Amino acid sequence: MSDKIKLIANNKKAYHDYFVDEKYETGLVLHGTEVKSIRMGHCSIKEAFVRIENEEVWVYGMHVSPYEKGNIFNKDPERPKKLLMHKSEIRKLLGKVKEKGYTLVPLQVYFSDGKAKLEIGLCRGKKLYDKRQDIAKRDIMREAERDFKVRNLR
Repeated sequence: MSDKIKLIANNKKAYHDYFVDEKYETGLVLHGTEVKSIRMGHCSIKEAFVRIENEEVWVYGMHVSPYEKGNIFNKDPERPKKLLMHKSEIRKLLGKVKEKGYTLVPLQVYFSDGKAKLEIGLCRGKKLYDKRQDIAKRDIMREAERDFKVRNLR
């Protein structure tokens, strides 16, 4: 990614619940007041999910708060939003999603060179023991960093 990126929303829960195998950058089809609201940081993708319908990619459950100065031009905050991808990428994703255990999950919303982008991930679900292993690894790393810091202070 380039250095002209402004992160708006991040889906940390996706990394906890899924193994992310591949990431794709997609464009978002938005209306004017939605873009202004996202620029102000009023966007959430915690409950969002991605579907492929009729060779088009849609994100559902992405909440974009109404723009306070937008009056009648505001759209429904929960409306499905179309994602912009190449047909070849969509067909590839469709083949992968039909395999057992794969799903598409929105990972983050950001502005890249002034354009709203959504990063989606091709993911496999984690089992409970996988989550426990990740937590244990994180605890071990945190403990090692703490020990390293204490040794360097002496």
